[in-house]
Amino acid sequence: MNSLVKLEYIDSIAIVTLNRPEAANAMSKSLLEQLYSVIQLIEQNPSVICTIITGTGDKAFCAGADLKERAGMSDQEVVAAVTSIGETVTAVENMSMPVIASLNGVAFGGGLELALACDIRIAANHVKMGLTETSLAIIPGAGGTQRLPRLIGTGQAKRLIYSAKRVTADEALSIGLIEELCASERLDETALQLAKAIANNGPVALKQAKTAINQGMETDLRTGLVLEQLAYQQTISTKDRTEGLLAFREKRMPNYEGI
Repeated sequence: MNSLVKLEYIDSIAIVTLNRPEAANAMSKSLLEQLYSVIQLIEQNPSVICTIITGTGDKAFCAGADLKERAGMSDQEVVAAVTSIGETVTAVENMSMPVIASLNGVAFGGGLELALACDIRIAANHVKMGLTETSLAIIPGAGGTQRLPRLIGTGQAKRLIYSAKRVTADEALSIGLIEELCASERLDETALQLAKAIANNGPVALKQAKTAINQGMETDLRTGLVLEQLAYQQTISTKDRTEGLLAFREKRMPNYEGI
């Protein structure tokens, strides 16, 4: 069977590649099933400290749902398909380690929703993206109406969703939709460099930082500060914290083990 989602490892970094270029890496049922399985494999691998998600080629990161496949579905099957995309996207968001979306090409609809579920988004400078569902008389159904306003603000999110506008990478950077922009030929290198910089740090600390940020964003500041302290306490008794202090004192790179 052709692998619609490829998985490779570079040291402690997992690289997930949507591999359906003939269909703009669209989310067919089979691709979603494979992506969900790959996510579970990574989560079960304690050596992975950071994950990158990207697409094959330079035309598409992911064009969203497979509309050709969806055209033959009943209403109930469409609901199930949208639910499947949402569950897979949420599984990406819930990954315990930092996740980078490396946008090698267009990211529309569910493709952008997948990127929104990642912690950091880096895009090649030729990329266009948008939540274009209202142009098809539907709405974003895999978290787009919730994650986009949390990322870029309610007004900007409404502007993009209501208009179904496709924005350039430059505009995406200016409104905070992506965190970094680079030349197309440097995208893989840029994403990998960031992943390596992240992976040099304490694995437990990274997981707890992600937990504190994500959970804290869903509540008030006072509660968020309590969540931060609880997450901080999880790092205190680790061997990595002791190793970090020792390495600092000895002026060398730490050797973190995630314990």
